[in-house]
Amino acid sequence: MKKTVDEALAQEFGLTSEEYARVIDIMGRTPSLTELGVFSVMWSEHCSYKSSRKWLRTLPTTAPWVIHGPGENAGVVDIGEGYAAIFKMESHNHPSFIEPYQGAATGVGGILRDVFTMGARPVANLNALRFGSPETPRTRQIIDGVVRGIGGYGNCVGVPTVGGEINFHPAYDGNPLVNAMTVGIARKDRIFLSAAAGIGNPVVYVGSRTGRDGIHGATMSSAEFDENALAKRPTVQVGDPFIEKLLIEACLELMATDAIVAIQDMGAAGLTSSSVEMAGKGGVGIDLNLDDVPQREPGMTAYEMMLSESQERMLMVLKPERTEVARKIFEKWELDFAIIGHLTDTGHIVVRHKGQVEADIPLDPLAEQAPIYDRPATRTAPPAPVADIHAPLSLEDMLLKLVASPDLASRSWVWNQYDSTVGGQTVRRPGAADAAIVKIEDTSLGLALTTDCTPRYCQADAKTGGAQAVAEAWRNITAVGARPLAVTDNLNFGNPEKPEIMGQFIAAIEGMGDACRELDFPVVSGNVSLYNETRQPDGSTMSILPTPAIGALGVLEDVNKAIGLAMQDNADIVLIGDTKGELGQSVWLREILGREEGAPPPVDLKTERRNGDFVRQEILAGHVLSCHDLADGGILVALAEMVMADGVGCTLESPASGIRPEAFWFGEDQARYIVCVKNAPDLCARAEKAGVPARVLGRSGGSDLILPSGVTISAARLRTAHDSFFPALMAS
Repeated sequence: MKKTVDEALAQEFGLTSEEYARVIDIMGRTPSLTELGVFSVMWSEHCSYKSSRKWLRTLPTTAPWVIHGPGENAGVVDIGEGYAAIFKMESHNHPSFIEPYQGAATGVGGILRDVFTMGARPVANLNALRFGSPETPRTRQIIDGVVRGIGGYGNCVGVPTVGGEINFHPAYDGNPLVNAMTVGIARKDRIFLSAAAGIGNPVVYVGSRTGRDGIHGATMSSAEFDENALAKRPTVQVGDPFIEKLLIEACLELMATDAIVAIQDMGAAGLTSSSVEMAGKGGVGIDLNLDDVPQREPGMTAYEMMLSESQERMLMVLKPERTEVARKIFEKWELDFAIIGHLTDTGHIVVRHKGQVEADIPLDPLAEQAPIYDRPATRTAPPAPVADIHAPLSLEDMLLKLVASPDLASRSWVWNQYDSTVGGQTVRRPGAADAAIVKIEDTSLGLALTTDCTPRYCQADAKTGGAQAVAEAWRNITAVGARPLAVTDNLNFGNPEKPEIMGQFIAAIEGMGDACRELDFPVVSGNVSLYNETRQPDGSTMSILPTPAIGALGVLEDVNKAIGLAMQDNADIVLIGDTKGELGQSVWLREILGREEGAPPPVDLKTERRNGDFVRQEILAGHVLSCHDLADGGILVALAEMVMADGVGCTLESPASGIRPEAFWFGEDQARYIVCVKNAPDLCARAEKAGVPARVLGRSGGSDLILPSGVTISAARLRTAHDSFFPALMAS
């Protein structure tokens, strides 16, 4: 039955009454169904960033090494020797709740296309995952599907999954977060952009055929969930990693020629977003004939084809004289290739189907008159300091409980489902270092890669949490000896129409911006995912914790100088950075005392910079044998992780610091590292000269972790506790 285009249908498509009135004003008439569909997806939160764009513009995005910042499919930075790293992180949260396997798999596929569409060969995948309470049966189902989806797609397409992070919290029960990151490598003089050019040039569709999967996926991702969320399965795309692999190879082969004028992947909003963005960026018009679109289902309408989010598809503008060269390449790889339109000088997108004009929309107003909101924001009062701290257990028992807890337990059950070494360039596998390390083939270069965020800090103080997320990612890169270059972000928040949520978002952006500026760590790409809330049966809503996930990249000029975190035998163990015993919002407070309260640890960005630069200098000078940055769980958890990494133990000295033992050993003070060195006095002397606090914690050797009290915990006992969580959870 044909739908009547009116205000009610526009609201069903996600447009407000005011936005629909703006559409009528732009068009000068009632839009067609296809035109309404185009406006609804291009003006969705997912595509237009209408609630966030004002604030994203405040982030630092430039540096001498930045080649392309936000605005392209992915960020591009110069890594030396004529090469560029191209990378981005993007969310697939709502689809992964509805259909965990396909939601996660197509999230990986989509971010891969963002990277190779710019001419890069993907060399690494990472992810940042947030799940609900482990006690909730649905959580186990989502974990199983998401992990299998990430592994299944990445493994089949032949790109290693080298790192990531996982947190658990009941706030994610109805809305898990699946943020996928891809990094690729290209010659810096062979970067491909998306701006269309050349009136009359052919517009070419390549890849898989178009089906009805994923229609209105972008709109769905811009709305709250309710108890009927699982009924939205048709809006989730279906991926085929084997086709994606063929598409990567075909595109890279074509990119070695001079055929391509512009190229764009068909991601959210599919053919609509790719054609509108290419023509809009190039200041040209585009005329499409949907009769020529390869289709896998009969009787598809123009509306369905324009809004389908079928996977493994790309749109290109080619030089006319090179069209047949391109056709032969895609036919060789057994992929569809079809000329579906051409560029015009009209400044409009015109969509034809079966002899009828289904859409005729001016592109400038579609972009320039897209809504931008300055939504009301309420700042949350800073939390009171945490009080009434007591240690109900021994250091030994607290440590064993912490390393077995959901947020600190071994992720090997997850990592073992990912191929982390396919391609042969992975230098440090997951868990071996604070950042993954990938060697650049035929060079001495290495990339250091990580994802990070501490949502409980952001919930308590969003500005501090935003700064800490950037600072911890910077520390992870530094701790392997790499020079941090740039970040991509994935800003996951609740409903921006609620002032308290908008306040969290703005504060997090402010904290991130401060950290990026102080650390020379610009934001070159990213994604915003809002409306991460679930409506409960009683009508209330549950929002996720504010989660501004940071994906970070650094470079090693000599990859052989990279170090890991494993405890080294017969070495001095030195703590870099000052310790005051910050237990507010700590894992210790939550897991041992069952409390989530207090202020997060303060972030002093100048101290972060000073301490990190000193540690990196020591690593590159060959003075440091291994290094681990301090984060969740503090000193003792980090030492346990170093011991478990390779089975080398250590004997610890009494802190004699005037700080209560539980605060010293489990506090989460920032800007700190643990290093193994051969000569602690020399390192401490250099640290003192640089104004960096440093103190000896003990000495490595044997296979046990020996506490200052003399209590001995074997590496095997630590591993048994550490390894138990995921297998027990997934077997239940």
